Amino acid sequence: MSNQKQPVVIAGPCSAESYEQLYQIVEQLFALHIDTIRVGVWKPRSRPDSFQGIGEEALKWIQDIKKLFPVRFATEVATPEHIDKALHYGIDMVWLGARTTVNPFHVQELAEALRGVSIPVLIKNPINPDLSLWIGAIERMQKSNVGEVMAIHRGFSSFDVSKFRNIPLWQIPLELKTIFPSVPLLVDPSHISGNRAYILEITQKAFDLNYDGCMVEVHPYPSQALSDKDQQLSPEEFAHMLAQLKIRQPYSTNHVFVNQLEELRGKIDQLDREIVESIAMRMALVLEIGEYKKDNQVTVFQMERWNEIFSTRATWAEKMNLDKDFIQHIYKIIHEESIRIQTEVVSQEKKN
Repeated sequence: MSNQKQPVVIAGPCSAESYEQLYQIVEQLFALHIDTIRVGVWKPRSRPDSFQGIGEEALKWIQDIKKLFPVRFATEVATPEHIDKALHYGIDMVWLGARTTVNPFHVQELAEALRGVSIPVLIKNPINPDLSLWIGAIERMQKSNVGEVMAIHRGFSSFDVSKFRNIPLWQIPLELKTIFPSVPLLVDPSHISGNRAYILEITQKAFDLNYDGCMVEVHPYPSQALSDKDQQLSPEEFAHMLAQLKIRQPYSTNHVFVNQLEELRGKIDQLDREIVESIAMRMALVLEIGEYKKDNQVTVFQMERWNEIFSTRATWAEKMNLDKDFIQHIYKIIHEESIRIQTEVVSQEKKN
C-alpha cells in the first residue's frame, strides 16, 4: 500500500472461536502493522442451529490478549446487555450490524446505553437499501454524545442475480457521504463479496471512490472457520491484498493537472447546463401533450409509446458507445416525471 495516505484498516476474524485462534490472528495482524482488530463475540445468525458466537468468554480472551499486544478491539453489539459487557471487558469500539440498523427502536436503545461513552461507534448500512434508516442511526448516535461515529458500507440484500453476496449499490453510501462529509466511511468487502476472490476488487473500488478505510475479515485458517469461511482471507492473502491496493489522493498540487482538470470541468458544466435546458424544453412539450390528452379524454400512460421510447433510446445509446442500461435508467426517471406532470394536468380537470 502506498504511503501517500493512511486509510483506516480494521481486520480480524468473523468470530472469536478459541483463545488460541484469537491470539494467533492478533499476532499475525500486528506483524502487518494492524492495530485495530475486529472480532464477533455474539453472532446474530439467520438459523438457530448456526454458530452463535462464544459470548462473554470471548470477551475474557480479548481482555487477556490486550495485555500482550498494543491493539484495540471492535465487536458487534445488538442489545444494551452486550454494551455493558463489552465496556466491562475493555472493548475499544463497537459496531451496529445491518440487522440492528434496520430497526430504529433497537438503535435508540443502544444509543441510550452508549450515551456519553467516548468510544467510536461504527454503523453498518441496513440490510435493505434504505438510506433514511442509515442516516437515522448515525443521527441517534451523534445525539447520544458517543465518541467518533463511522459508517460501514457492507452492501444490500437483493433478489437480483449478482456475483456478490450483497450488492454494493455504491450510489447510496456516496449520497450518505454528501450528507455527512465529516463521518468516516469504511467499506466491508467481506460481506459485500461473500467470496474472498472479490475482496481486493471491492476494496480498490471503494478506495478509488475516496472511502476512508476498510474492515476486512481475516482468519488464521479460513477453511476451518465456524462462520463465513468463504469470505475470510488468510493473513498471507490479506498481506497480499494490502500490497496490491493503490491509494490515490483526492487532490493534486500539480499545476498542469489542476489547470487541465478545471478546463475539462468547465466544458462539463456547459454541457450539463445544456442538458438541463433540454430537459426543461422536453417537459414543456410533455405538459402540452398532457393538455391534448385531457382535451381528448386520452389516458396519461400509453404502453406502446413507453416501449418505443425505452427501445429506441437504448439503441441510440449503443450506437454512441454508451451503456444502454445507464440510458434506460435515465429515461425511466424522465418518464416517471413526465407521468407526474401529465397526471397533474388531468387532475386539474377533475377538480374543475
